[in-house]
Amino acid sequence: MKITLHLHKYFSATFYEEHLRRLILAIRKEFSSFSESGAAPGAFRTMVRKEMSDHICSWRVVILMAIILLTCVGSLYTALSAITHAVGSNEEEFFFLKLFTLSDGSLPPYFVFIGFLGPLLGISLGFDAVNTEQNRGTLSRLLAQPIPRDYVINAKFTAALLVISLLFFLLSFLVIGAGLVALGIPPTPSEFMRIIFFTLLSIVYVALWLNLSLFFSVRFRQSATSALAGIAVWLFFTVFYPLIANVLIKAAAPSPYAGERSVYLFERFRFLLMQVMPNELFSQATSTLLMPSVRSLGPLTMEQIEGAIPGPLPLGQSLLLVWPQLTGLIALTLLCFILSYRSFMRREIRSR
Repeated sequence: MKITLHLHKYFSATFYEEHLRRLILAIRKEFSSFSESGAAPGAFRTMVRKEMSDHICSWRVVILMAIILLTCVGSLYTALSAITHAVGSNEEEFFFLKLFTLSDGSLPPYFVFIGFLGPLLGISLGFDAVNTEQNRGTLSRLLAQPIPRDYVINAKFTAALLVISLLFFLLSFLVIGAGLVALGIPPTPSEFMRIIFFTLLSIVYVALWLNLSLFFSVRFRQSATSALAGIAVWLFFTVFYPLIANVLIKAAAPSPYAGERSVYLFERFRFLLMQVMPNELFSQATSTLLMPSVRSLGPLTMEQIEGAIPGPLPLGQSLLLVWPQLTGLIALTLLCFILSYRSFMRREIRSR
């Protein structure tokens, strides 16, 4: 009789209703504490949409995007005019990859323009992201709402990164579409994947300068100061560091009668000295991805060259070849983001 009563208790509807009610109350309690802690559902998504609309409606960003689009169209035109001379020069042609690398001499190829204009796009998207709102007093009012503080810096970075990604994927598919119309043949799976990896690498490269400009926007109160700091870093690695590196390379150059070991060490020193520049890392990685015939980036000895069969590398081998450069760009991007995140979390947000 007692066993029957216990079974009736555990299998009755009131038992399950009671436990269901307790479960609902526990879930409501968790959600209420979750909302009280500042993580309002959908707040981060709303902030990202707002930041994206600000970027898209900004004349500064629109003008810079238009410049990049025009340079892409100009490079595409020169590549299409020069691709007829490249047909028949090699046994295996990569026509769609040549659209990114070929030029008739009047304009640089597409990936060179991206390496030059990409940092300017990243700097323009982030140099006034934080200090402008702080000077206007809107940042303190924004953080007075029940949202976590790191939502602000994360939303600004995410929105700018989405705008950059949309732009570069649009340009890459524009080049592919123009190649389909002009050449009349579709790209091979290997060519398509190389173009996708090149696009992702371009996004990482621009994200590096975006995070650097975000860091300057947090550190400096004036937008002009943060913009000049970002441009100064870009000019240093683009113009002044190569001059300093050339002076060091000329001073360390071996004599004409030096042995093979000394020449190899000198070439290794020159290669490592140039790896400091982010634009050099991007140039080496993109040239290897878009030119399958590139088989090495650093100096090689005669023992390493002996027995090598010339020919294009498969995609996996090209990715392994540029993995150090890709890792360096990702590490620099994460380092700049960590610096900007930590500086923002410790910054006084009240305007003067």
